[in-house]
Amino acid sequence: MPTSNRVVIVGGGPGGYESALVAAQLGAEVTLVDTDGLGGSAVLTDCVPSKTLIATAEVMTEVAASAELGVSFTDTQGDAATSIRVDLAKVNARVRRLADEQSADIARRMERDGVRVIRGRGRLSDPHRVEVTDADGVRSVLEADAILVATGASPRTLASAEPDGERILTWEQVYDLTEVPEKLIVVGSGVTGAEFASAYLALGIDVTLVSSRDRVLPGEDADASAVLEQVATRKGMKVLGKSRMESVIRHGDSVTVTLTDGRTVEGSHCILALGSVPNTADLGLEEAGVITDEAGFIKVDRVSRTSARGVYAAGDCTGVLMLASVAGMQGRIAMWHFLGDAVAPLDLKKVSSNVFTAPEIATVGWSQQAVDAGEIQADCVMLPLAGNARAKMQGVTDGFVKLFCRPGTGIVVGGVVVGPRASELIHPVAIAVGESLTADQLAQVFTVYPSVSGSVAEAARRLHKI
Repeated sequence: MPTSNRVVIVGGGPGGYESALVAAQLGAEVTLVDTDGLGGSAVLTDCVPSKTLIATAEVMTEVAASAELGVSFTDTQGDAATSIRVDLAKVNARVRRLADEQSADIARRMERDGVRVIRGRGRLSDPHRVEVTDADGVRSVLEADAILVATGASPRTLASAEPDGERILTWEQVYDLTEVPEKLIVVGSGVTGAEFASAYLALGIDVTLVSSRDRVLPGEDADASAVLEQVATRKGMKVLGKSRMESVIRHGDSVTVTLTDGRTVEGSHCILALGSVPNTADLGLEEAGVITDEAGFIKVDRVSRTSARGVYAAGDCTGVLMLASVAGMQGRIAMWHFLGDAVAPLDLKKVSSNVFTAPEIATVGWSQQAVDAGEIQADCVMLPLAGNARAKMQGVTDGFVKLFCRPGTGIVVGGVVVGPRASELIHPVAIAVGESLTADQLAQVFTVYPSVSGSVAEAARRLHKI
């Protein structure tokens, strides 16, 4: 591949660094312009930090349930321990350390693969030029045969609920906490809100979740969100459904969340999980001919092309599906397409995703909602994990495996897994969906006995038709 293929990437998150690696592998001359640190929010303030925090919460959950398995903890007097405490300062120090280490690993990979990294802010001058301003205000211009924009998104805030980084927090600011909140209010019951509410509940914190919708996780499988809400309320979480936040105000060491119906909720801290806004302002997109939607998200097709020839976009700034895995795939697809390698357009029906709550909720393919709405015809089987031998051994009583397959061919078109490590259990279902396997083919693959994954095969067997 001739090195005249000059690629300039604006943004160092998964969409940016993954595309850089592919372009370098295919022989392009690659420059990546990074503002905040390699890995972007996914590594530094979002996915890696939040899942590290959740990993601690998972340990707390397992320890709290250990008595049922015959394990007890004693203090120095030999009596049973009455509580388990978390050192939030140590937890958050570990969170930040792992995030920094992951970012450093990415930087080393960039250097090893010959990707030039420039620290500064990039702005498109036209479809083939990026103007870079470094920390000292010095400007330079990069010529490009292709540009990829991967600038991500930031937490959405409201004028009536301004975060202060101490008591009123966005999800990027929670890792500055050194003391355990006495009473935490989480506003927003989407994926981010549900994950933080679940994690802090497991850490022993009094949590109230404010949801404007009638159920937690309104975008997920209804059966799955019902299980999550049942488990959360059983463990002590207060869930306020159909409750829209009007304002959040700090009063010294406390916060007051006022709802639109006049009710108020008092707490020591509040996390705002109100969605995301794309980082697309003042990027020169309009001058370059790149079209955005009303919310500022960049419009792209299934091979990551924008409306401007030679300009691609990937990741949260496109609003396609705000997952690090999708951002990385969008970036890789963009480079495969531009550099003439074999490429398949992005297929969102093959994307597996996971909500890292307790229990986890993993999904892939067509949903129950789509089936119920008549968008696709599919047979469905839902198998509770409570009947699984390994789940019983582990003390797991909540969760299920759900599979969808086409009535005529038996091809698996979707699935849901709810339970511990659902993010791992969804993989065989994702393979079945991605490769258009039938339920019979999935059922006939050997599984270990006893194993929780055996429920995936059992659900597939129940979809067999003579």
